[in-house]
Amino acid sequence: MATVNAVLHHKMDGFFWTGFYLLEDGDLRVGPYQGPVACQILEKDKGVCWAAINSGKSVVVEDVELFPGHIACDSRSKSEIAIPVFDTKGKIAGVLDVDSKEKANFNSEDAQELEKIVSLIYVK
Repeated sequence: MATVNAVLHHKMDGFFWTGFYLLEDGDLRVGPYQGPVACQILEKDKGVCWAAINSGKSVVVEDVELFPGHIACDSRSKSEIAIPVFDTKGKIAGVLDVDSKEKANFNSEDAQELEKIVSLIYVK
């Protein structure tokens, strides 16, 4: 996970914060990441990451200020994408979360390509 973060964060234009939030005992806790200091635990059922967890689908947000319940870990974040991460049994184990300082930095093509990358990650 740490290597995926580093490659995406440093090779993709506009990736301001790149990291994983992992489910642990019902909490969504920060895992490996690149970028400014992150929120450590995300409030349950609130924000983009929990939307991806609860729906089991990738969530693309063009303008985080318009997303109901958005969790602002850093006010410089303007758009966000969250990709569910599944364990070896097909159960959701967390999300890959990427923020950008630019509005509308992510689209459905980004979601598809990040889903391919995330599918290669081994999570117990």
